[in-house]
Amino acid sequence: MPTLSLKGVFPALVTPFDKDEKVNEEALRKLVRYLLPNVDGFVPVGTTGEFVYMTHEERRKVLEIVIDEVKGQKPVIAGTGAASTGEAILLAKEAQKAGADACLVVTPYFIRPSEKGIFKHFYEIAKAVDIPIILYNIPQTTDHYLPRRVVEDLADIPNIVAMKDSSGNLAYMMEILEYCGDRIQVLVGHDEIVVGALAAGASGMILASANVYPEVWQEIYKAVQEGDLAKARELQFRVQKLSRIFTRYGGAVAVKAALNMMGIEVGNPRSPLKGVGGALVHEDRAEIRLELEKLGKIMPEEVTFHASSVPLEERFKEIGIGPEDIRREKLRLGEGEAGDKLDKAKVELIAGNRHGILGEAYAYQLTYPLPFREALTAILEPNLTVRPPTLIVPTVELRNLRQANMVYGPTQAAIARAVADSLEEKIIPPEAVDTDLIIALVTINPQALDRHKLYQSVYKAAKEAIKMAWRTQS
Repeated sequence: MPTLSLKGVFPALVTPFDKDEKVNEEALRKLVRYLLPNVDGFVPVGTTGEFVYMTHEERRKVLEIVIDEVKGQKPVIAGTGAASTGEAILLAKEAQKAGADACLVVTPYFIRPSEKGIFKHFYEIAKAVDIPIILYNIPQTTDHYLPRRVVEDLADIPNIVAMKDSSGNLAYMMEILEYCGDRIQVLVGHDEIVVGALAAGASGMILASANVYPEVWQEIYKAVQEGDLAKARELQFRVQKLSRIFTRYGGAVAVKAALNMMGIEVGNPRSPLKGVGGALVHEDRAEIRLELEKLGKIMPEEVTFHASSVPLEERFKEIGIGPEDIRREKLRLGEGEAGDKLDKAKVELIAGNRHGILGEAYAYQLTYPLPFREALTAILEPNLTVRPPTLIVPTVELRNLRQANMVYGPTQAAIARAVADSLEEKIIPPEAVDTDLIIALVTINPQALDRHKLYQSVYKAAKEAIKMAWRTQS
């Protein structure tokens, strides 16, 4: 039997389906071609491939397509797991016949067998074929761990060459490595703990997220091999939020959403995951888009800033304050811009006595907020509003929670800090604390990617606007 190297990055392939939930061969071939330069092998028809929702014939078809498209350039590991030993043997034999390089066999599920039954299951499969077998531990779906004692005994069978551990439990993986690491290779299958697993001795990874950013995992693998754990940690943290979302949804649902956002059409998951059964919550879908933007996988929509031809005193009509009101009540006006591209910010503010029309506008915006542009008070920390009291009104509509988090979080903190610092620096006179209010119209790109840069931009723009407002008076 040829030696099988399981070092590096192996995507747990999604299975593309068309609108009728049939296997989409063209989309599957495109996915394989897209991944081929950045991976060390392929694992079709596994958990991420939705094998439990596929027929025997469909599983064979997907495997044959992948093998044909790869053309021997990289190893193909067939998911051949099944609840019964007989079906798992049949799938393994067909995988060998199709030209697979190995079989990935999950722990028997649904009705839990004894430890002897689990051993016999894998023993019979290994005896039935002449290709390598990879044990697969995923207690999240099988409801039990592959017992370490069973793995220890199975490791003596010549064609059981590796184990994929998707538990996310490093203590369990360390125990497997301690007792069996000299006889079988161990691959990490939990996207959130890759660096720790590789540092502990895992030979490689089989990951759902490797469908989306295999090149990042390659960099991480290389960094660990070279002993640069600081770099590996930094890279892992770059993709940690996205990896966590993928893991939370069990792979297929969230990974397919990400690939579709990237223009790699793989369709929806199959029923019962399709639609309501596997729907991403709105916030997670928005988070996936944001993280893909950060990785450069998709381009964010950009809001273009244009110099307004409208006089500053006419820009507050939307909140109920016109030029006549400004002149009559001697309200202060200021504007400022800072930052670049996605992190650019513009602040237009109006300040003055709280007992006049400004106070009315302040209360009205809190009571009857603009649709998708809800006003927000500036706070320095929870339950500590800045003084003079300051209200933030976005000028760009926010269509999802991700955009709201990016806008309101950094913007709220930056405006509050700018007001507090201006008061301390005596740009805002101390007596204004008890007499004045501020309303700030804030324009930022809702697709902004970097919270820190956005904070800096809003802060600088706000300071500029405050200086202008208290330097001049209408």
